[in-house]
Amino acid sequence: MDYMDAYRSWCKDPYFDKETRQELESLSGNEEEIKDRFYRNLEFGTGGLRGILGAGTNRMNIYTVRRATQGLAEYILRHGGQEKGVAIAYDSRHMSEEFSEEAALCLNANGIRTYRFPSLRPTPELSYAVRKLGCMAGIVITASHNPPEYNGYKVYWEDGAQITAPRDSEIIQCVNHVTDLHAIPVMPKKQAAEAGLYRVPDETLDKAYIEEIRKLVLHQEIIDEMADKLKIVYTPLHGTGRIPVKEVLKELGFEHVYVVAEQELPDGDFPTVSYPNPEDPAVFTLALKLAKKVDADLILATDPDADRLGVYGKDRETGEYHPFTGNMTGVLLAEYLLSQRKALNRLPENGVIVKTIVTTNMIDRLAKDYNVTVMEVLTGFKYIGEQIKWYEEQGIYSYLFGFEESYGCLTGTYARDKDAVGAVAALCEAAAFYKKQGLTIWDQMQKLYRTYGDYRETLETVTLQGVQGAQKIKERMDGLRANPPAKIKDKAVLAMRDYESGTITDLRTGAVRPSGLPKSNVLYFELEEDGWWCARPSGTEPKIKYYYGYKERAAR
Repeated sequence: MDYMDAYRSWCKDPYFDKETRQELESLSGNEEEIKDRFYRNLEFGTGGLRGILGAGTNRMNIYTVRRATQGLAEYILRHGGQEKGVAIAYDSRHMSEEFSEEAALCLNANGIRTYRFPSLRPTPELSYAVRKLGCMAGIVITASHNPPEYNGYKVYWEDGAQITAPRDSEIIQCVNHVTDLHAIPVMPKKQAAEAGLYRVPDETLDKAYIEEIRKLVLHQEIIDEMADKLKIVYTPLHGTGRIPVKEVLKELGFEHVYVVAEQELPDGDFPTVSYPNPEDPAVFTLALKLAKKVDADLILATDPDADRLGVYGKDRETGEYHPFTGNMTGVLLAEYLLSQRKALNRLPENGVIVKTIVTTNMIDRLAKDYNVTVMEVLTGFKYIGEQIKWYEEQGIYSYLFGFEESYGCLTGTYARDKDAVGAVAALCEAAAFYKKQGLTIWDQMQKLYRTYGDYRETLETVTLQGVQGAQKIKERMDGLRANPPAKIKDKAVLAMRDYESGTITDLRTGAVRPSGLPKSNVLYFELEEDGWWCARPSGTEPKIKYYYGYKERAAR
């Protein structure tokens, strides 16, 4: 069936609801839009679904959610996980609540128990809930920090981490085998509840999640001493972070927490920002205004599903507020955790920090000072979560900290995904510690640069929409593979890591060795003077990303 046939079928078939058919009928004559909506099924990738909301096979709607859920259900049944069940959470985006209920009732119709949160919850709490409830899998409905027209569907397994190989490809096969939407069962909610299949977690799970974060505090006595002196501005950017972030800061004892009122309540339109991403300085406009008014020490912003944290720190000398990159926040937190664990004689001999391949090399230099191992994984926090499970099973390393450049980190093992709520708690503890020394977190970051060297990283993102865009992204990656550049950013290229072929090639000698990481469409070029450059198509958006890391000056 070509895209026009699929379009006509959706327009006429009474299986699809009236609003869906009306939306599609309004596109009559707009062949380009029809093609984009129907030229393929919205791809269930290695982490799940993500796409633009709307009617069509290549859009996020209740029918594509049902299809993905039916494939997941068949995989769970194959592994005998129906009694263990599936935890389900959702964020503040349009249709998140509806999609989460569709997923639950589809699973229930397959005889699989579900634990669906009754209201918004952050993604990391879903990760925690999967293991706490003893579930086989988890689903969270979110498109993270994407624009408001997007939504998504992420799948977790019983270890609390997002699915990785080979399970991801096995689930994808099950989803791809679901070809008849009419045959997908959905159970009435009342019937599912009466059968004990549709369950709702109570508030004890929320309290247990917050308590796990509290357990990681190293210096409660310093928080108690500085709690009435540290001023914190926070914005949840219309997302899920408002309740858990406020709760954890209250539990820790911080007395001066100012929430940006205009961005406090959940809203899928994200009306005060064009793009609810804490990596974007524009989302801090209102927070900066409030920070200057109250003379705050630091500013924090969480993305809609509260797994990413953006930070501004105050320069003690000038009074100005400066943004932290995800790399900076990760390095600052890692150094605080390592230094204070060492001071408390709680730093294990087999400690390990896990970072992604596009995360700063500054952490390698820092970890060396504390005799801590650094492990690299592919881009995506699911690979960090996978390592935590492996370390616990093998007993080789003690996980201390994991982070990625895209504003995500995890300070403990209670969850297996990045957690902005936990990061807020850790960062505010660090801020209290440094304030007692007369420093802000910005001042401390400058000290770290002076100690370890001025490591800098940049990211360029190119958006290429639709069928033609996907082809252009492929051509760019193919061109780099076929003709590796001799120089990048005026620095000589020493080696090329092709993670799709699983090889690292020394471009000076031609020697080839295994990369040691799973297959992925990523090219990484090692440059002279401790530099690197990486090209990677996004796994969730029609974009190609170019990362660049370099060192401006030597440590002093």
